[in-house]
Amino acid sequence: MAFTYASSREQADEVVRSIEAAGSGALAIKADSGDAKAVRSAVAQTIEKFGRLDILVNNADLAHMAPIAGFPEEQFEQLLAVNVRGVFAATQEAVKHMGDGGRIIMIGSVNSNSMPFAGGSVYALTKGAVASFTRGLARDLGPCGITVNNVQPGPVDTDMNPEDGPFSSTLKGLLAVQRYGRAEEVAGLVAYLAGPEGAYITGAGLKIDGGFGA
Repeated sequence: MAFTYASSREQADEVVRSIEAAGSGALAIKADSGDAKAVRSAVAQTIEKFGRLDILVNNADLAHMAPIAGFPEEQFEQLLAVNVRGVFAATQEAVKHMGDGGRIIMIGSVNSNSMPFAGGSVYALTKGAVASFTRGLARDLGPCGITVNNVQPGPVDTDMNPEDGPFSSTLKGLLAVQRYGRAEEVAGLVAYLAGPEGAYITGAGLKIDGGFGA
């Protein structure tokens, strides 16, 4: 298993140790998900290390909320680079090495379908692009035996959006279950799509959002 990280080598090494302790090989690659060349290089390093690529999970994400009239152009370009261009680059490079049974799993957002507060239009734009890309790819890659799906989380307790963060009280009020999701819950859905039971699912947008978009 190979994965990329942006800054914390210590945390990356900890993940490698946990994967190796479970009996699998692991490779941590430092790469900026907004740098298309770095993303393509990460795929190449994975192939060099393991000799094959069966599953790609596009999990990088960047968010910035601001009214559209004053949305900083620099932030706009950064969101496009990470949330859209990086996904394109990783996918384009990965499919060169995938065959029948390959899986591509996007980590999108429920905000591609629902944006219940002001300031999120540009973020929704990027996640809407991922949702559309998923549907198009399902048609492109279906004949090759490769499935493509989009996991769409609602608020999840992460470093970017912690459950005790400044937005938590607002977001919890929009959730049917009135709690943030956990990373392992999202990972469980990803594992299902990557496993044999998910082989007949493609082109789907699967919400895991605690009722955020209900």
